[in-house]
Amino acid sequence: MPGNGNFPGNGNFPGNGNGNGNGNGKENDNNLGMRNIVATPGVVAPGGRLTVTVEGCNGGTVSSRAFATAPLTPLGNGLSRGIVTSHRDTRPGTFDVTVNCNGRTLTRPGAFTVLGGVLGGVGGSSSSGATPADVAIGGGLLAAAAIGGGVVWLRRRREKRI
Repeated sequence: MPGNGNFPGNGNFPGNGNGNGNGNGKENDNNLGMRNIVATPGVVAPGGRLTVTVEGCNGGTVSSRAFATAPLTPLGNGLSRGIVTSHRDTRPGTFDVTVNCNGRTLTRPGAFTVLGGVLGGVGGSSSSGATPADVAIGGGLLAAAAIGGGVVWLRRRREKRI
């Protein structure tokens, strides 16, 4: 096929060489749109702080089921950041993050994970205070110790009389 070895026509892309048609060689974030939503850290506990960073957005809001909608602060060069705190009663699981910027919405599925609460106490028990079983076992041990101590005391007392 005859031609100049490039695309059909005069061998150039539409516009004048930068991909957005204005010829200045600079990237135009408004044409590229929002992209690359990053939530750090990727794993938090309920009530934990999370930083959400978005490229291609100057301001806007960030939201999720795990935290309240928060503003994004422009950092320059088409980068925005929001700092959020997950709800204290958030159930463990993986959550999406949705960014709204200039009337456009972008969602990052599975952006971060909320872990369950840590069970404290002996053996990871989650109860507070003594359970009825604990009281019964403790009472039984005390009774056995008292009976055993009484038996030893009576035997020694008898040995002294002989």
